[in-house]
Amino acid sequence: MSNRARDWFRQAEVDLTQARDSHRDTHYEWACFAAQQAAEKAATSACVALGHRGRLAMVTDSLELLRSHGAGIDDELLNRARALDKHNLPTRYPKFFASGAPTDFYTRSEAERAIADAEAVLEVCLTMLPR
Repeated sequence: MSNRARDWFRQAEVDLTQARDSHRDTHYEWACFAAQQAAEKAATSACVALGHRGRLAMVTDSLELLRSHGAGIDDELLNRARALDKHNLPTRYPKFFASGAPTDFYTRSEAERAIADAEAVLEVCLTMLPR
């Protein structure tokens, strides 16, 4: 089976573009979700590059796995991953709020932070991919 790390990373880049587009269009909940997805896929790409076959659902779990293999994952990046993981479900489902839809709750600054956090994850994960 071929190593699909670059495919995972390429999709991470596309998801990050979607996050930026959603931010521009003021769909902040979707910007946060797409940023989380970009980071998740980038972290998966690095795990795949190490030979890990399973896909972890959370960015934090993937980065902790990479850290256990000696990758340069610091506490700051793990904290950024934790912030991103919080955007996985609530960005999409009204059941996470007492009333209203997710679109009513997400802000421009949250989207900007999520995009910046995802950019940081992609930057680190790219260094772990084979050339």
